[in-house]
Amino acid sequence: MRTHAGSGTGSGRRYHRTMQVFEAEATRSALPFDRLIAALRERFAGGCEVPQRHVHEIVSPLGEASGDAASRRMTSLIMPAWLPGRYYGVKIVNIAPGNAKRGLPGLHGSYLLFDGRTGVPLAHIDGDQITARRTAAASALAGSYLARADARHLLLVGAGQVARLLPAAWRTVRPIDRVTVWARRPAEASALAVQLQAEGVQADVATDLAAACAEADIVSCATLATEPVVRGAWLAPGNHLDLIGSFTPAMREADDACFADARVFVDTEEALQKSGDLLVPLAHGVLRADDVRGTLTTLCKGVATGRKNEQERTVFKSVGTALEDLAAAVLVYESSDASSRG
Repeated sequence: MRTHAGSGTGSGRRYHRTMQVFEAEATRSALPFDRLIAALRERFAGGCEVPQRHVHEIVSPLGEASGDAASRRMTSLIMPAWLPGRYYGVKIVNIAPGNAKRGLPGLHGSYLLFDGRTGVPLAHIDGDQITARRTAAASALAGSYLARADARHLLLVGAGQVARLLPAAWRTVRPIDRVTVWARRPAEASALAVQLQAEGVQADVATDLAAACAEADIVSCATLATEPVVRGAWLAPGNHLDLIGSFTPAMREADDACFADARVFVDTEEALQKSGDLLVPLAHGVLRADDVRGTLTTLCKGVATGRKNEQERTVFKSVGTALEDLAAAVLVYESSDASSRG
């Protein structure tokens, strides 16, 4: 639902605006994957200003009855980005580990979009939808350069919010006609497979992850694993490995062998400092920084070459960037009639 939430002030076409509120469903509806992937491609090629994100630990002096330290701690991420003279946006993500005991989601996000010249607020957008959908879209965008053109079999490792979106994103760029789901909790994998079947997708559940990896054209991992889940020895020639989950040095989804003899790409160079998936093989000498063949920026600009032949293995590692959030937020705002009113 989109609602009105106040008025901007000033003069001129961009200043007489009513700030819009895009709730979850309105945000989702404004971000179909074909348009979102195209918007990300354009923004990575065109660029924008993306300063380093802020990370704040917020501790409450009031603990829960259990005295659990996690119940008193919240981490807040503040991620700004702007297109000079056009738009300025900030995503705020709050992560509260103690929320599980409260019966609440552990992560909440909001996105604020402003006029880039005047600072006038333009929109408040559901940050959870932006994050999940732009994450899946970034994987598919990378896959449009790195996965084989005839890739049809997608293996999902994980069954969470992002994993549920990946089939639709991948089907935008590749002729996916079979999806296999593996998760640590088999019931969650079964539930996702049933959901995909209801959406008209041929989906099944894997009980043997090694065998599933060997059969799949694309292995897309969206977990919170801290130890490798996928092993390079399981991956077939021509496979594309998409790694989403590891966004801290303590997290890993892939072992060192996944990177050996593979063409490796990242969303941004920041991934080399953030992700345990890269930091560990770098420390072991299996991977060197100059082994990374390109970023989404260099791929979208045509500076880097993606897949070169049908037999090579490719790997894409993402950690997320505020550029993607801004591109998605602008798409939401410009898709509404709010952006055309003077």
